[in-house]
This record gives sequence, C-alpha cells and structure tokens, in this order.
Amino acid sequence: MNNSIQVNCTKKNLKIIRDFVTEYLHALTLTDILMNQIVLAVDEICANLIIHANQEDPSKHILLSIHKLTTNKPGDTLQFAISDWGMAFDHFSYKEPDLQKKIKNNEGGGWGLLLVRRLMDKVEFKTEGSKNTCLLYKKIK
Repeated sequence: MNNSIQVNCTKKNLKIIRDFVTEYLHALTLTDILMNQIVLAVDEICANLIIHANQEDPSKHILLSIHKLTTNKPGDTLQFAISDWGMAFDHFSYKEPDLQKKIKNNEGGGWGLLLVRRLMDKVEFKTEGSKNTCLLYKKIK
C-alpha cells in the first residue's frame, strides 16, 4: 500500500487527499469516528497549506506521507507528515482563539488549528531550509 501522495496546490485536490487517507485507514480497521477525526485533521492542515501558504498556486505542491510508528506501549501511533515549500506558518506567535468571544461575536474562521489540536494527540511544525512540515500524530489500538 502506498503511504505517500503529492498533489498540486488547488482546493479540488483536497478530495484526492481525503480519499487517500481514508483508503490507508480502512486497512487498519479503525472505528468510523476515529477515521473521520483523522481525515478531518489532515484535510484541515492540507487546506491551510494550499490556501494560505501557497495561495492556491497549481505550480506548487504539497506532499503527504503516512507512517505507522511502533512503540513499546500497547498500540501503534500514526504519523502524518504534510510538507510544502510555501510560506511557513508562524506557530510560535499563534494564539488559540477565545472560543467564547468568537461564538458571542459570531466570528467565522480561525478554528482549524484549534480543531486539529483537539483531534490529534500531537501536532508539530518544523522548517528545514525552504521545506515546511506539519507532523500530526494519532495513537491507535
């Protein structure tokens, strides 16, 4: 089974990414809830990279790789490495939105990373040269 995919930075390719992740996860016999949470988190990060970091430029691309990490603890961990060569996300200055304020003011947008951090066990960002990578981790049974 292929564990990586590269797509051009257009929103229409988000479906290709969701289908790729879903197909990979089906082989692991996860619950529908867990599978949907993972697909949603990966989709959100990919959408942010396509739209914000790469301005939907089809000449640019993102790369998604999935790895099953075996640990000494019961169960395994899935790692989703999502890389691009666009504008790096400044995660050091990111401040989680005030949910109560956003709801009270009926503000849309800005929920993505908060959601991803709630759905996944660990989220990391790293930049090496011009390559930016977001690492998502999820423990599975």
